[in-house]
Amino acid sequence: MTVFDSGLEDAIQAVREDVSALHGELVRNGLVIWTGGNVSGRVPGADLFVIKPSGVAYDDLAPENMILCDLDGAVIAGTPGSERSPSSDTAAHAYVYRNMPEVGGVVHTHSDYATAWAARGEEIPCVITAMADEFGGPIPVGPFAIIGDDSIGRGIVETLSGHRSRAVLMANHGPFTIGRDARDAVKAAVMVEDVARTVHIARQGGPLIPLAQEAIDSLFTRYQNVYGQAPQGAIA
Repeated sequence: MTVFDSGLEDAIQAVREDVSALHGELVRNGLVIWTGGNVSGRVPGADLFVIKPSGVAYDDLAPENMILCDLDGAVIAGTPGSERSPSSDTAAHAYVYRNMPEVGGVVHTHSDYATAWAARGEEIPCVITAMADEFGGPIPVGPFAIIGDDSIGRGIVETLSGHRSRAVLMANHGPFTIGRDARDAVKAAVMVEDVARTVHIARQGGPLIPLAQEAIDSLFTRYQNVYGQAPQGAIA
């Protein structure tokens, strides 16, 4: 049995619990079917992350069967869940964590509308304020890549580096999202499907009206820095 110091053990357990619970949000928001999709979360202060096991029903996911990996995607032997195979996207998640240290969570789904845009290899244009708020512009398309190694991860990093979007539509595959932590990445996954559906419906009715870049910048800045509740103790 692999043993960490108590502080790290507590941090790992907290991420296990978060990642396990957040898979339920994918189901509740209609972003996955059967055993597809995955959520992972970086362990703060360590070169480790937690991800779901491969091919396990969502109803059977629990903190103790989440899998702990290093940033090369190798399973940490002797830890809970290590007898199982990790998600088939583990190498992609690991590549993102190695190359984007600010990222604390990664999510992949095959949600219907976002995947339909990916199947066309078409970015989602920024034509509604919700997109400007959440993604700061269009949602880009990443290159086609085969599952199994870190090719998908390379495509995610290449596409999102220097980009305000926290979502990428991997061509002919589906959306991947990143966030400050796993919950933030799940929020991005929910939002990318919402805007993918809305923009698709809007386009059926006629030409889309683009937002001016100045408006996008203003909306993004406000949402990221002003919207919501100030931290406790902060000056209003």
